[in-house]
Amino acid sequence: MIDALTLDRAAVQRGGRLLFADLSLSLVAGQACALTGANGAGKTSLLRAVAGLVPLEAGAVGFGGLDPTEARGAGLHLIGHQDGLKPARTTREELSFWSHWCGGDAAAIDEATQALDLGPLMDLEVRRLSAGQRRRLALARLLAAPRPLWLLDEPLSPLDAGWRTRFGAMMQAHLKGGGLILAAVHDPLPIKAKTLEIGAQGAGE
Repeated sequence: MIDALTLDRAAVQRGGRLLFADLSLSLVAGQACALTGANGAGKTSLLRAVAGLVPLEAGAVGFGGLDPTEARGAGLHLIGHQDGLKPARTTREELSFWSHWCGGDAAAIDEATQALDLGPLMDLEVRRLSAGQRRRLALARLLAAPRPLWLLDEPLSPLDAGWRTRFGAMMQAHLKGGGLILAAVHDPLPIKAKTLEIGAQGAGE
């Protein structure tokens, strides 16, 4: 189980352009960090680098001494700004697919369905859902197949105020249970979190 996340002088280059360098961070179980910075600074690329989808130009990502391949394969969720949902599937089919793919079970699917209020949407095709409903379905993966490290790209968009508050409570419960959260944001997270600004040095409370 992932109980720590470290970045040690990490650097990422995309399309021949160095996005950032010498980026360091340390998180332990129960902590969250908000990634901030201008559009194009590299927030999404950093999340993808932690997930192993983008190579580091320099530096390292650590998972508390765990083998990185094993940690990434079974210990984290990446919820991107694009939801990655299949429009032709029903909500039920999509949630079931992601839960089973990531090692969840029927009880976890039921918990996610209730927590994100997806019951009335289960038989609707994804293409018929509103933007907010699609986001709730994407976020439901976090509960349908629980994993300790959540990598979130603009998780609050396009949720309304009520759902931002409710998802904030879910994030807080995840941290209380020993989870970790690294989230790229423009709006402040509704939980206590460190801040790491891409393009600036260091991480603070």
